Amino acid sequence: MDITPEINQRLTLLEQKFTAMGQDLTSYLDGLLHANFLTYWDYIHLDTLLSLQNPKTPFHDEKIFIIYHQITELYFKLTLIEFERLTNNRELNIKSLLQGITRINRYFENLVMSFDVMVDGMDPAEFMKFRMSLLPASGFQSGQYRMIEVYCTDFIQLVDKDKRDSFSVDEKIETLYENLYWKAGATELSTGNKTLTLKQFEEKYGNEIVLLGEGLRKTNLRQLYKNISGAQNPDSGIIEALRLLDSNVNVNWPLAHYKSAVRYLQKDPEDIKATGGTNWQKYLPPRFQKRVFYPELWSEEELANWGKSWVEKNVFPK
Repeated sequence: MDITPEINQRLTLLEQKFTAMGQDLTSYLDGLLHANFLTYWDYIHLDTLLSLQNPKTPFHDEKIFIIYHQITELYFKLTLIEFERLTNNRELNIKSLLQGITRINRYFENLVMSFDVMVDGMDPAEFMKFRMSLLPASGFQSGQYRMIEVYCTDFIQLVDKDKRDSFSVDEKIETLYENLYWKAGATELSTGNKTLTLKQFEEKYGNEIVLLGEGLRKTNLRQLYKNISGAQNPDSGIIEALRLLDSNVNVNWPLAHYKSAVRYLQKDPEDIKATGGTNWQKYLPPRFQKRVFYPELWSEEELANWGKSWVEKNVFPK
């Protein structure tokens, strides 16, 4: 077989590359000669992936519950990968910032639209049976979701709305962490004590979240936008993208859960506690917490009615 100019050129480039690293090209070619061809299933570790569903009960629909939450966490990982790219980009501009936010919005839109797969895909009677076997585990314990919130905005925006005015944006992250909005959602309804669900979460993720918040003081998404919009023309769709992100993370996603909780957990005259004892009635509805990443981009009327239209349309339709 003749060596074509194209192949010879690539061999020359490879030799230059490996020589620059003090490596022998021939040895690498020998390795390539004996290596097996890559397969799709090996590349994505398909067999391992499909073996990660281990139900705690014999109920069929528990597998649906597990798989959906695993898919959710993979989408969260995609989101965090994008945030890391944005915060580490030393040449960030309006165009690349908009591209990143658009990607993140797509991930969350897929998540919100897909939630009906679980809501409508499980038998309510089966769910009510296997859910008690999951205690004290809860979706509340998603560390990746908490990290997404930290990447999105100034840490103080995550403080309970009734306590937020007591602190400044420069407050110690450790102090702000103790007053985050979601902690009230994992307290026992009767005593006000931390649930085991919250204690487990803080033991695993507490320090990591505090360190992340400290590291993102100047590079969270809100700060990136402020720095760029002050130096570049913001009329690029960036405001619309940030408003959509605010809605996706703080309204659409938690209310998709709220819709599910109303369907599976709410009974008259008594409401059922969620797994882990979380107070979902006060934790999930945005109107109670006013979780807003970018309040400067919303009108007073929009903030006052935060999440109201979604609830009227999806949870309590006329």
